[in-house]
Amino acid sequence: MDGRYRKNIKTGDLVEIVQKHHQRTGELTEGFVKRLLTSADFHPHGIKVMLATGEVGRVQNVIEE
Repeated sequence: MDGRYRKNIKTGDLVEIVQKHHQRTGELTEGFVKRLLTSADFHPHGIKVMLATGEVGRVQNVIEE
């Protein structure tokens, strides 16, 4: 699912994010959403979230279970 729309992401969802320091390489980190940090309904680079591990980044993919 598209990680640019807030409506597609809920607390507890399994997602792939790109962290700020990995934006050039595009390296993705997988984890479960702890908090949504972007308040807007849409962001062109992905909604910013905090994972359960404390890592912060923008959602690239929402993994359907």
